[in-house]
Amino acid sequence: MKYFVTLGAVSHEIVVDGETVTIDGTPSRARIEMVHGTPVCHLALDGRSHTFAVTANGGGTWILIDRGEPVEVDVQDERTRHIRSLVGAGKAQAGSGAVKAPMPGLVVKVLVESGNSVSAGQGLVVLEAMKMENEIKAAAAGVVETVSVRAGQAVEKGAVLVVLRAG
Repeated sequence: MKYFVTLGAVSHEIVVDGETVTIDGTPSRARIEMVHGTPVCHLALDGRSHTFAVTANGGGTWILIDRGEPVEVDVQDERTRHIRSLVGAGKAQAGSGAVKAPMPGLVVKVLVESGNSVSAGQGLVVLEAMKMENEIKAAAAGVVETVSVRAGQAVEKGAVLVVLRAG
């Protein structure tokens, strides 16, 4: 099966055939395992081990938390990519909407207040999960409408942390 994976502005073509994975034309041996009941994922790639947390973000996007740093990844199969090229992916609401917890955890620090202007990539909340601190960042510039959590509060996956509005 062929996939197109985009991290930031960089896209990669990935072909999966059993345990052989070809990334941009270079074959590798890969095995991936999810830890049951958790967002933790173990990836063995050519004998090197990588561990990260992964959660679906909707529309083929995923949030990977690698060494405490969240990274948004867009994954499309060939069919989806072709359909999007014909009809478009739709319009995103940049800078507005609810920022949700990508996994259950403990709010360690709230970095913004209601009314603050934030830029894309700016930290909003620090969430501790799996003994790691993860800074949850704004996907786009906006204004903090409400802060729904406080330091010391436990949150479930999907809990609203901050609500942003375009601005």
